[in-house]
Amino acid sequence: ARVLAGLVEGLAQMDYPTDKLDVQLLLEEDDEETVAAARAMDLPAHIRPVVVPDSEPKTKPKACNWGLFTCESDLLVIYDAEDRPERDQLKKAALAFAAAPDNVVCLQAKLNYYNQRHNLLTRWFTAEYSVWFDLFLPGLTASGAPIPLGGTSNHFCVQPLKDSGGWDPFNVTEDCDLGIRLHKDGWRTAMLASTTWEEANGNFLSWIRQRSRWVKGYLQTYLVHMRHPLRLLRELGPASFFSLQMTIGGSLLCFGFNPIYWLMNALWLGTHSAVISALFPPAIYLFGSFCLIGANFVFVYMVVAGCMQRGYYDLVKYALLTPFYWLMMSIGAYKAFGQIIVRPHYWE
Repeated sequence: ARVLAGLVEGLAQMDYPTDKLDVQLLLEEDDEETVAAARAMDLPAHIRPVVVPDSEPKTKPKACNWGLFTCESDLLVIYDAEDRPERDQLKKAALAFAAAPDNVVCLQAKLNYYNQRHNLLTRWFTAEYSVWFDLFLPGLTASGAPIPLGGTSNHFCVQPLKDSGGWDPFNVTEDCDLGIRLHKDGWRTAMLASTTWEEANGNFLSWIRQRSRWVKGYLQTYLVHMRHPLRLLRELGPASFFSLQMTIGGSLLCFGFNPIYWLMNALWLGTHSAVISALFPPAIYLFGSFCLIGANFVFVYMVVAGCMQRGYYDLVKYALLTPFYWLMMSIGAYKAFGQIIVRPHYWE
């Protein structure tokens, strides 16, 4: 309820003909405070509250599906409540769809944060997003790989989205799953040269909860699509199948094993333990040391490059400390690995 007025004001300022807009404010039925605030507002004619019936699972994709299958638009975009999209983003999306090949049914705008310098955590978070949306996703798009979509500012052609079944209401990173399913159905995603500004989570405990949901959703997505690996290989093709293993499966492995291997390296360097030497023959240990130094250098370099690409030159020095940020990601991942067993569809 507290952010509703700012949200409506921002949406009303979008540079697009209002007679061609249908803005749905998706509200949960049991969120009585926000529903009452929305109904009490003098909303523009093209903005309307839509109350999503109280039912399980209580997730964002369930609410998005409610909006999707009641809309009559040709194009659709999802925004989170705190988003500040660039005013001309809808025009850019409409023009991009008109010029794109027929198989492009999704455009992912770039995301970044407007509170980058609130504290060290928001600086790291901003550096991560700068790599992901300014370097990594454009690279995947250029290579024709499946795109794990961001949770907001993804623009869709409505009919192909409906034909693909909309969002999985039980998946807690519905965006990632949808990107894979669209690719399997023969559709493609492109990047949109427009930025939506969000609020970075600057509270450590809240950040861990958010990160655990993201990792849990990646794990859900990976397990669902890998139920039939050979079928998935035929549907995606070898290159896209390999990309999915690296971007989703590989990230899950890294989150899990990173702290373990770092700890083993630290123990060996500090104690020269015979146990670790027995587990890892010199050749394997040398290769592991190369990965520790060389691969981490590459990852840090990518984060620095992302900050430079965005013009955040003052964040470069913080990007050099991102290995500590990766350890925090692993904490969230361990929480996710446990929660997927006991609360798989719980939305942190």
